[in-house]
Amino acid sequence: MRLSFRRRISALAAVVGTVVLAALLIPAGAARADGHRSPGRVPGGMGLVRQEVSFRGGEGLVLHGTVLSAVTAQGAPARPGIVLVGGSGPGPREEYRQEAEAFARAGITTLVYDKRTVRYSRMDVDFGLLAEDALAGVRLLRGRTGVDPHHVGLWGFSEGGWVAPLAAARSSDVGFVVTIGGSGLPPLRTQTWNLTTHLRHRGVAGSFLPAVQGPTARLVDSTGRFPEADFDPLPALRRMHHTPVLALWGDHDRQVPPRESARVFRRVLAEAGNRHVVTRFLRGAAHNGHRTSDGFDRIAGPRYQGKLLGALAPGYVHTLASWVDAVASGHPPRSSAAPAPPQTASSAPAPGAWYAWLPPVLLLLGFAASPVSGALRRIARRPRPGTTQGAALRRWLAGLGLLAVTTAVLCPLAVFVVGDGGAAGPVVAGRPLGWLVAQALSLTVVALTGVAAWRRWNEPRTAGSSRPPARTGVARASLMTAAVLFVPWALWWGTLRP
Repeated sequence: MRLSFRRRISALAAVVGTVVLAALLIPAGAARADGHRSPGRVPGGMGLVRQEVSFRGGEGLVLHGTVLSAVTAQGAPARPGIVLVGGSGPGPREEYRQEAEAFARAGITTLVYDKRTVRYSRMDVDFGLLAEDALAGVRLLRGRTGVDPHHVGLWGFSEGGWVAPLAAARSSDVGFVVTIGGSGLPPLRTQTWNLTTHLRHRGVAGSFLPAVQGPTARLVDSTGRFPEADFDPLPALRRMHHTPVLALWGDHDRQVPPRESARVFRRVLAEAGNRHVVTRFLRGAAHNGHRTSDGFDRIAGPRYQGKLLGALAPGYVHTLASWVDAVASGHPPRSSAAPAPPQTASSAPAPGAWYAWLPPVLLLLGFAASPVSGALRRIARRPRPGTTQGAALRRWLAGLGLLAVTTAVLCPLAVFVVGDGGAAGPVVAGRPLGWLVAQALSLTVVALTGVAAWRRWNEPRTAGSSRPPARTGVARASLMTAAVLFVPWALWWGTLRP
């Protein structure tokens, strides 16, 4: 009896061990399957199913993405679908995981994909090509089982706020458009507002802000290196006659002018005859619709590439999901507009001018003429001209003039190149340190110009009949012309203003 009892205990232990081992191995196997990009539940996804997909976007480029959907009973009605079109930058899908999972849990089948890396960079952006990518995503969702092909729309964030309407204007396949942080203004004007807003937040004031908004923005535009600088969003909006639109902004959006943009969306779409345009402002939300205290920080949420993304703002998903449900039910909400929050400042248009680069270039050439002439004379081992009165003054004027123009241009230009208000450097007395240097140099150049002009006026009385060689006379004339023209240019550029 004792032996039989022991055998029974051993058999029972074996059964229990097998059950426990199976319970441990099944989740591990599911996690491995998910890691190999096969269909299955998202780890911790609370009933979400995801599938890795590939599709061909604009110019036949293969794009990779993930389709997320909520688990539903067999035979359930087809669901609406939405394609996420990200903002500027590399745009890997992980950056928008919060949105994708939240929309899917709300019953909207969601496609999030990695942005193209071919024909897209800081210096090469084609909104038309990005719109073709988005439309390819719409076609993919329209062909999926369980998705209502008549109600597949686009969600466009920031840069996507230009791309999504452009895609919708090109194809009737787009059932609706949702934008978050979309701008109704051209990209360069929008970016200029963004930069000056961040500069004000850092305590910058005075002439540096108008320099960024005005002459520097024109200079950037004239170089042709700011991608899609003058893209006009209005034609695409005017072609969206019947497409339902939900335009959202955070009430603390500091990257696009929300009040102005909402006004543009409402006016242009209404003029196009669209009667299904809803504009809303998310309370306590930043540019991306995530939680913030002032628009410059992010609260909670995951980190992406070392930056805190912030949790989705309260009411964001509910507002979007309820609106999409109404559209999918065949009853898109009628046009309505929520009161817009105050905007920190109005945006400033900077009309493009191809010749904006010409004045600083001519000034640099004029100031450089004298030192270049001296260098050539030394290379040729030619003797100095007979008159040397004022030569040291002219050398100082030429050198400081070159520095003044270069510093005045590069300091605000760096803000555009780096794309962050922090590029202006340390702020002293409400001015970036580099701008203070440019202002000091400008004042010195003006003072030296006055001294040089006074000496030149008295030179015939003290220099006798000796005349400088023709080459030296041309260099001196170029220097003085540049020095005189520098004064109105510095007033316009801002370095001679407080």
